[in-house]
Amino acid sequence: MHASPTSNPPTAHLRIHQYRTLAPGPRVIVLGAVHGNETCGTRAIERLVQALDSGAQTLARGQLTLVPVTNPLAYQRQQRNGERNLNRNLLPNASPQDYEDRIANVLCPLLAEHDVLLDLHSFQSQGEPFVMLGPVDNTGDLEPFAQAAQEQALALRLGPRRIVEGWLQTYAVGVQRRLERTAPGDRAHLLSTDPCYGIGTTETMRRHGGYALTLECGQHQDPQAPEVAWQAIQRTLAHLQLIDQPAPAPTPAVEFLRLTEVVDRLHAGDSFARPWSSYDRVQAGQTIGTRHDGTPVCAPQDGFIVFPNANAVAGNEWFYFAQPSTRSLGG
Repeated sequence: MHASPTSNPPTAHLRIHQYRTLAPGPRVIVLGAVHGNETCGTRAIERLVQALDSGAQTLARGQLTLVPVTNPLAYQRQQRNGERNLNRNLLPNASPQDYEDRIANVLCPLLAEHDVLLDLHSFQSQGEPFVMLGPVDNTGDLEPFAQAAQEQALALRLGPRRIVEGWLQTYAVGVQRRLERTAPGDRAHLLSTDPCYGIGTTETMRRHGGYALTLECGQHQDPQAPEVAWQAIQRTLAHLQLIDQPAPAPTPAVEFLRLTEVVDRLHAGDSFARPWSSYDRVQAGQTIGTRHDGTPVCAPQDGFIVFPNANAVAGNEWFYFAQPSTRSLGG
């Protein structure tokens, strides 16, 4: 397959580039534009397709699958979602109700064919890149996992100094709170009260026995974000030995945080006390925002604001709260 501009991709199919070498090795998949306005991964993947197709770069072993635009409808509209958030409730559906359900019916089996996923994203507020890590090995019901050591090793080699854990566990608690106050509405709103709503690409990959990382490469418009994505892909390929390049060393002086709470925006009149950026520090009791009725929303403890979204739809995530993690990452 040959690279071509993706300024206006067809929405009736996914464009997938797959490279199978003649030597055994890991099966790796890289996704871009799971959210349509997050294009840094798309640019990096297009660059890699061109390099591989021209012979400027060569794979030595294993299999590499590249999906530059994972949600073509959202990408075409230059917005986060097509009809709903593809990176929530990512499950096969025998009776698909919307565009993202139909994408999920293609994407979930594709993920199941691989061993490792790198999902490339960006974020709305200002801030530096960070890696989203999965759980420790466990046999629980929410997110059983048995490859934490391999996932941690890759996280330490993607490049960014900040690593964050605790997504699905924190989201599950948020769902329970949301259920207590949600009245029936449209399907997208009801999905946000589904315990499975927190399941996205990485959670799907882990459920199929692989491991996966989300890399948030920077702010949506940051001109450096595509380079962060490119370097992360190259580091992944070298670490997993798909290319004959020196293995990257672990990133030194990592800041490792854990999400501990998600706070929803309950009303369009809810507003932040200031324009927050991801990982801004806050002190216990500090006002983060104000509800439309004047009730202050304060930091429960000393910690960090994560994923602040001043434009969040009422009933959905407004911001996350994080604290330093006590988990050991190894080396």
